Amino acid sequence: MLTGPSENFMLDDRIRGVPPGTTAFAGSTVGSKGWHPADGAMSLPVLTLDEQAFVSNRDLFFRYIRQAGAEIAPHAKTPMAPDLARALVDAGAWGTTVADIRQASVMLGAGLDRLIIANEVGGKGGAGRLAMLVAANPQADIHIFADSVAAVDALAEVWRANDALPPLRVLVETGAGRSGARTFSDAEAILDAILGSADRLVAAGVATYEGAAGRPTQAETDTAIAGLIELTAAAFTALRRRIGADAPLILSAGGSVFFDKVVSTLAPAIARDGNAKLVLRSGAIFFHDNGVYDRAMAAVDERHGFALDGTAVSAQQSFRPALRLWAEVLSRPEAGTAVCGMGMRDVSFDQGFPVVLNRYRNGAPLPLANALPTIVKLNDQHAFLALAPDSELAVGDILEFGISHPCTCLDRYRVIFGVDEAGRVKNAFPTYFG
Repeated sequence: MLTGPSENFMLDDRIRGVPPGTTAFAGSTVGSKGWHPADGAMSLPVLTLDEQAFVSNRDLFFRYIRQAGAEIAPHAKTPMAPDLARALVDAGAWGTTVADIRQASVMLGAGLDRLIIANEVGGKGGAGRLAMLVAANPQADIHIFADSVAAVDALAEVWRANDALPPLRVLVETGAGRSGARTFSDAEAILDAILGSADRLVAAGVATYEGAAGRPTQAETDTAIAGLIELTAAAFTALRRRIGADAPLILSAGGSVFFDKVVSTLAPAIARDGNAKLVLRSGAIFFHDNGVYDRAMAAVDERHGFALDGTAVSAQQSFRPALRLWAEVLSRPEAGTAVCGMGMRDVSFDQGFPVVLNRYRNGAPLPLANALPTIVKLNDQHAFLALAPDSELAVGDILEFGISHPCTCLDRYRVIFGVDEAGRVKNAFPTYFG
């Protein structure tokens, strides 16, 4: 299980899940309430985190990473919960990844000092804001992406104007489908600009995001990812040749969906280098899901890409969905329809609708018919379920849903309620999506 939140924060009935009329109380004491989302007391809909599944996913992926000779800086943008980011660092993560300067500020404020900002900051304005963050956190070990000479020039100009700032570690970003240099000559030009910054910028490595390289067919996807990894390796080789063997470097990739391709190609090269780290930035994998990431792990299995102790094992069967969405049946307006109190404001839907997992009445589990209720449409605050006309699903029943795509579900919640193996709330982890 996870340890409780480190921050002293208060919970009251303005927070999703907290029962109506509850006066403010310390979030650290939520485990004493005995809440269960199926009991009917908690405000619904509510999102919960199966702590045991989260820890299991963490330990499993860390084991894989270590055996592959890689490191990980988990992407904190998925939950934006410093307590969960710290749980990963405490378990051995190399650092933490964030998507922008504000997220970096949140994590630095929580004492997480080694960060990869997996994004460009833009022009001089963004560079100036980054300088303000670094000046306020001189202890921080920050790496920033750059995918253009213009971006490097903006950073260099601001850093030259602020002699008190420590040199900034910059990662040359290569890419396909999103940001990132598209050609080797572009990557070399970025590297030249970093090295020409009069020591105000440090060429600290190369980074990429292979998740955006997906194409309409598997063959096209394989070709695109292989080309991107080849470009990334070439840029890293060029960097190493330019700065010599003594400087430590990192080579970083996304690693949530195609981590096996990244590891199989880049880990041997990093091992041969001897003074570099391969750092993955996987984030959603620790939460897994019942949709897009479940399908992604099935694809890994088709490639025989997940191995432990030298033996291929099933990623789809090994990782466990950790997030649940709980909602109540509000209406049975037609024989084959139920309306549930959950909608687009409450759950992700960009990668598929939630799926029904369990049904409860008066806090007790009930069996589900073989033909499970299926969400066919979401409104802002309603889910429309198709079901068999003779379904025993009743108004007041509480449904437990599995979700698809953690990133666009977690950002709807100011607090993530951690539950134990029996489903009882044990912790409340505040989030900071802004």
